[in-house]
Amino acid sequence: MSRFPNNFLWGGATSAHQIEGGYDLDGKGLCFMDIVTNGSLNSLRMISYTMPDGTRKEEPLFKMQSIPQGARFECFDNRIYPSHEAIDFYHRYKEDIKLFAQMGFKTFRMSIAWSRIFPNCDDESPNEQGLEFYDRVFDELKKYDIEPLVTMSHYETPLNATQLWNSWADRQMVDHFEKYAKVLFERYHEKVKYWITFNEINCLTMVPALEGAIVTKDNQIIMQAAHHQLVANAKTVILGKKIDPSMKVGGMLTYATCYPYNSNPNDSVAVWKMLNKAYFYSDVMVRGYYPSYILKQFEREQINIIKEDGDDEILKTGIIDFLGFSYYQSIVTSVKEDLEGAKGGNIISAVKNPYLEESKWGWQIDPVGLRLALNYLYDRYQLPLMIVENGLGTSDEPDENGEIIDDYRIEYLQ
Repeated sequence: MSRFPNNFLWGGATSAHQIEGGYDLDGKGLCFMDIVTNGSLNSLRMISYTMPDGTRKEEPLFKMQSIPQGARFECFDNRIYPSHEAIDFYHRYKEDIKLFAQMGFKTFRMSIAWSRIFPNCDDESPNEQGLEFYDRVFDELKKYDIEPLVTMSHYETPLNATQLWNSWADRQMVDHFEKYAKVLFERYHEKVKYWITFNEINCLTMVPALEGAIVTKDNQIIMQAAHHQLVANAKTVILGKKIDPSMKVGGMLTYATCYPYNSNPNDSVAVWKMLNKAYFYSDVMVRGYYPSYILKQFEREQINIIKEDGDDEILKTGIIDFLGFSYYQSIVTSVKEDLEGAKGGNIISAVKNPYLEESKWGWQIDPVGLRLALNYLYDRYQLPLMIVENGLGTSDEPDENGEIIDDYRIEYLQ
């Protein structure tokens, strides 16, 4: 195929916490990202909380080990929380969607803010005002013939779940997610054909606070949470087929094509181990069972996954319809230490690749790696693939006329 077909789903992607704003409007509860402060290349994003004695504290998002006894997550007046206002899509969605149409979007990937539907996660009934908001968004998209691609959980777990039972560390989250999915499917199945359960599910291993709203560094807890999400993913697929067999329910990875630093065979083993951190999740979602390499890893690390009766059959039955992935850069890995420059891009860090250019943010630009990612994933799974995130991470500065001339972004996409 030498050109994109007419029905190719070309578009753009967002998440609710990055665009909506309105973090406390119309019955919405706090999500985990609502208590995360802003950051930059030189400053860490922090989680804010108050101790029982009134002491206010902050800890780095990616380094917090556990929830301090009696701590209460909350927002401080003198801090910036990007999700609170974002770009105010909550009020400006009509003009934003009009712009998407002018850009020629065929699809728009977005997420539904879970805490806008179930503010406390365990609510008896959903928040109707939240459901009505997404009805309006989907109707507006339909007006421009833009196909919605909807993520159910994109780093927006209701904060109450973290506060009371450490979120996905607890099995009850499977039932809460299934209830949430049922509401979405029954409400929107005539408006939304394509669904993604969890954004970048493999990030649970790397940054559990971000992906699963879990505050821990304990691998036993993290991998048990991964099992809970994989079961929830499978149950959601099964549920979707019952409610409307025409819907397509997919999973998603963050993926970075990985190269060995040199021809040392051990570097190739390091690549294999690195990729397996992502493949574990997609192997279960696509093949329906735990691969042998992860079982052996669990054995070595003395990790014991607690399953309920029927879990294995659920995983086997609820395999995904398509696989989405985010691609921002490739990486290089080696068994050697102290090699030049660890370069990071969308959470993943690795050795600097001397053959590639990089963005201002230090993300190395590798279009060949994207082609390889597509080849590797399709050869492994033979499922439809969606590149659901990709782009140039950089800082844009307006010129003297207040315009942003981003030819560098056009060059990147070309």
